[in-house]
Formats: sequence, structure tokens, C-alpha cells
Amino acid sequence: MRALLRARRGELLRLNLSVVIPALNAAAHLPGCVAALGEVDELLVVDGGSADATAKVAEALGAKVIAALRGRGAQLAAGAAAARGDWLLFLHADTRLGQGWQEAARRHIAEHPDKAAVFAFVLDEPAWQARLIAAGVALRGRALALPYGDQGLLMSRKLYDSVGGFRALPLMEDVDLVRRLGRGRLRRLPVPAITSAERWRRDGWWRRSLRNLSCLALYALGASPERIARRYG
Repeated sequence: MRALLRARRGELLRLNLSVVIPALNAAAHLPGCVAALGEVDELLVVDGGSADATAKVAEALGAKVIAALRGRGAQLAAGAAAARGDWLLFLHADTRLGQGWQEAARRHIAEHPDKAAVFAFVLDEPAWQARLIAAGVALRGRALALPYGDQGLLMSRKLYDSVGGFRALPLMEDVDLVRRLGRGRLRRLPVPAITSAERWRRDGWWRRSLRNLSCLALYALGASPERIARRYG
């Protein structure tokens, strides 16, 4: 009986996981993202028409490369449709999961199979602005239950299908899906999702953050993702 229980427990804690990474001109970021994952059951990189070596780099890293229409929503949906795992992890190409993510994922799968999970947002920059932005993202997550797409998203295939999956939106696809999940079906795991601060350094710390908040505000007011995408480029 004990042997049977141990076997069942081992089966329960085993990750049958497909990792889906939407990518566009991400050749420079993919090696770090994939290396931080370690060994996974299935790795899919969904290329939205990159002009660089994204597809070649992904193949060299052992990923299955899928071509899709440009747009993160369409790419995520295409990756999910091709994935074979019982659990799905959606991860941005410029994000690296911290040590211990697999153990945290195993615990979540074993203890909360009916819920989705995100990781803790961190920027790969020691500046105080980066720490303040990370604190703001954590506050937004607690207050509004709206994590950033940069935090990754772990959920079962069953839950993904039940809420309708990712929609082929040009922007706000993460907010759209998380709102359908609802606060009660979303947890935060105590492992960092370390995201490149390149966009903030390029656009300016506060300009980029205000741009993100403006997008969210417009969406909350009923503006279509297509209109928001046209306005912000």
C-alpha cells in the first residue's frame, strides 16, 4: 500500500508540461530563457515572422518552431493548440524563471490543479527605478488580480480550454485571459520571473510605465485592443 501511495504521489508531482514561448526577433533573448527552464517535457517557440535568426536559434535549443501570424495573442493561441502537455506554461522570450520554479510548479499542480499561477515580476536591472516598478506590478497584482504577461502563466489544459484560451488580440491578450480566469483561480508563486529591462531603458522608466498603465486604462474603459494597438504602435 505504501509503495502504491508513493507511486501515485510521484505520478501526481511529475510535470507533464508544455512550455509555449511567443517570439518576434528574439534570437538574443531565447538562449537565456530556455537555459533557465532546464529540462521540460515539450518546448514550443511560436515565431511571428522574425527578421533575425529566432527560428534557427530556437531549433538549436531543441524547441519545436511554429509559424504564426504576428501578434502575441495569435501566437500564444497557436502554441497552445499545438501543445501536447496536460499543463501549459506561457512564457515571454525575454523572461527567465528563477531557480526553484519547477518545484514550485509541482507543488501548485499537486495542491491547486483547478487554478492558474504566475511568478513574481522582477527586472534584470539593479536601479531603484526597476525595484519601484516591480513593487508597483506586485501591488497591481494584489489589488486588481491583473499580473503582467511578463510574469508567465501556468495552467492546466483543462482550465485553459474551459475559459476559452487566448484570443487572437494584437494587445491586452494577457489581461483578457486573466479577467476570464478571475481572482479566485489565480495564484502567485514565490519564484521570480526575471524580465529584460531593455524596453524600459530604451523608452524611459516612467514613459514606458505610463504607456503600460494607459493601455490598461483604455482597455478598462472599453477601448478595443485593435484601437489601443494602433495608438501605441
